[in-house]
Amino acid sequence: MDNIKTLVITSFAFFLTVSFQGCKDAAMENHADLVLKNGNIVTIDAKNSTAQAIVIKNGKIIFVGLDKDVENYIGSSTKVIDLGGKFVMPGFNDSHAHFLGLGESLVNLDLRSAKNWDEVVAIVADAVKKHKPGEWIIGRGWHQEKFNPAPNPNVNGYPIHNELSKISPENPVMLSHASGHAVFANAKAMQLAGVISSTVNPSGGTIVRDKSGNAIGVFEENGENLIRKVYDEYLAKRPPLEIEDHYRKIAKLAADDCLKKGITSCADAGQPFDVIDVYRKLASEELLPVRINVMVQDTYEKMSEKLPLYKLIGYEKGFLTVRSIKQYIDGALGSRGAWLLEPYSDLPNHSGSNVTPIQELKNIAELAIKYGFQMRTHAIGDRGNREVLNIYQEKFMQHPKAVNLRWAVEHAQHLSAQDITRVASLGVIAAMQSVHCTSDMGFVPERLGNKRTEEGAYVWKKIISSGAIICNGTDAPVEDINPIQCFYSAVTRKNEEGKTFYPDQKMTRLEALKSYTVNGAHASFEEDVKGAIEKGKYADLVVLSNDLLKCTDEEIKNTKVLYTIVNGKVLFQSK
Repeated sequence: MDNIKTLVITSFAFFLTVSFQGCKDAAMENHADLVLKNGNIVTIDAKNSTAQAIVIKNGKIIFVGLDKDVENYIGSSTKVIDLGGKFVMPGFNDSHAHFLGLGESLVNLDLRSAKNWDEVVAIVADAVKKHKPGEWIIGRGWHQEKFNPAPNPNVNGYPIHNELSKISPENPVMLSHASGHAVFANAKAMQLAGVISSTVNPSGGTIVRDKSGNAIGVFEENGENLIRKVYDEYLAKRPPLEIEDHYRKIAKLAADDCLKKGITSCADAGQPFDVIDVYRKLASEELLPVRINVMVQDTYEKMSEKLPLYKLIGYEKGFLTVRSIKQYIDGALGSRGAWLLEPYSDLPNHSGSNVTPIQELKNIAELAIKYGFQMRTHAIGDRGNREVLNIYQEKFMQHPKAVNLRWAVEHAQHLSAQDITRVASLGVIAAMQSVHCTSDMGFVPERLGNKRTEEGAYVWKKIISSGAIICNGTDAPVEDINPIQCFYSAVTRKNEEGKTFYPDQKMTRLEALKSYTVNGAHASFEEDVKGAIEKGKYADLVVLSNDLLKCTDEEIKNTKVLYTIVNGKVLFQSK
């Protein structure tokens, strides 16, 4: 009998121990890695819900709701952040930037702040002192329309290379226009490229010349390739390890800049296959702290062969996606490369440039259909946009069974009235950059005239009202990748001097937030995993000092990023 009693007691004790351990294990499983509480949380979900708290585990959101409901998720190892009522939103998604180009810009000369040509020359002169003879000097960001005073002498507003060449006789110099659609080269660079007075304009490009037919140093659109080819050959001579180390360096610089500005996802608008190989390696080594959506930009021949091998969806925990193709139909408005239906108001004998032949774009669009890739085509001028929409419409009609394509027009800066509604009717996404409007507004009416400008330049409200989706970004390093400045442009259409550009086309605060979050996720086919603060989605969040939905316009500009959280980890915290 005693043996039976002992056995019963022992079994009961074992049952209690197992049950207690099971409850303990279940509780541990329920404990979060990170809890944010006491916040002003805007989820950007379908109901535009608000909340106080977010619970995160294993990089995903597992609860969104009230503070009183999160205590059971908090364990000894849970990190808890009391937000003090601060504004929380999904991480900013820059839908069109040049991620590695941003990193390069942080290494090379930054000319965006140069007020005139003399300042550009002075910046290069200082760089010459730090470079050995024969080394290339690279910079970006100058814009002739923003020079005060205007260069003298000039051709179409562009300076002439003489002063630049004088201070850099032994160093080739290549300075990219702010838009990226023209370069300025000194005499040494032109000499290495073999550019002489008889050199013909390449197809889709222009060598800007003076009245005597001599190159002034400016190469527009495909004309850039004359100089870039020589520079690329120079770079290719570097040892492979040096090239790889350089990519690691610029990727880290770009990521750090994104994170401190609240960006958790970024679309890289055009890279060849060899650079995508670098991205794949960085992702596999967990060196991409920002989610990257890379658009393929390579030759038709290479894409025909390699596209099916390079499709990546949510690679390495969602940090790398490759499922779209980037192409160009025209250039930029600032360099008068945008392709217009009618000539430029300030250059009546010129209507811009078609930089990629229509048939070639059609062939590439056919590849996109065949291999299930999204087309994302750069178009800025009204004719450029019309021709892209025509190509898309033709392909959609030829392939009626191809659905949910989400093809996009990148920039869509200037549309004719009759094409505005076509964007929505074709189901095309307008990938626009609000900050371009306020950055360019000083010269847009000069290029287009007031009538065309009002009709179709940066007409966000008309596009949204027609039913189309706009996703936002900065086109960095054309502009600073700062989303706060871009958001301010979207909702105010005011430039730095406080001047307003056709205010009836402003976005609402909520429209602007959606353009920078859920719409960007939709544009990259990732709305099921990011873009809103919802259970099951990636814990990619940003905490801001001001409520972007309620603060004054001026307070928007003063908004600071307090935390940037990617995959449930705090990767930036303001000091």
